[in-house]
Parts: sequence; structure tokens; C-alpha cells
Amino acid sequence: MKRLSYDVIFRSEPEGGFTVIVPSLPGCITYGRNLQEAKKMAMGYIISLKKHKEAISSDKKSFFSSMEIKQISVYA
Repeated sequence: MKRLSYDVIFRSEPEGGFTVIVPSLPGCITYGRNLQEAKKMAMGYIISLKKHKEAISSDKKSFFSSMEIKQISVYA
């Protein structure tokens, strides 16, 4: 069985729980009350793609990085 690899973003929400975003799967933005449920919801999205015979990409050759940008004033 082929293994797929994904970069996943978990964002903690003020009201509790986590929004989960899978950048390589357009439209895969979901929510879980905890990390385990958030992961399960993302997996459900992938299962749905497979069920509907949609293309399923992978992040095998992708990576995340971060950068800092100096805050600028829009009022000169």
C-alpha cells in the first residue's frame, strides 16, 4: 500500500479545539475538539477523495519554513 505524507497546520482556536489545514489538499480545512479529532477529520477528507476517485496529492517533496517580516506602517 502506498503511503502518503502531508504537512498539516493545526491552529488552536480561542473557543477551544483546533482548525486543521492541509495545504496540498485544496479545500481541506476542518475542525476538531482536540488534536486527535482534528487529525481524524483530515483523514476523513482524504478518504472522501479516494471514494469519489479524486486526485490525491502528497507533500513528499514539500516542506514548511517560516520567515519574519519587519512590520511596516501603512501611514507614512
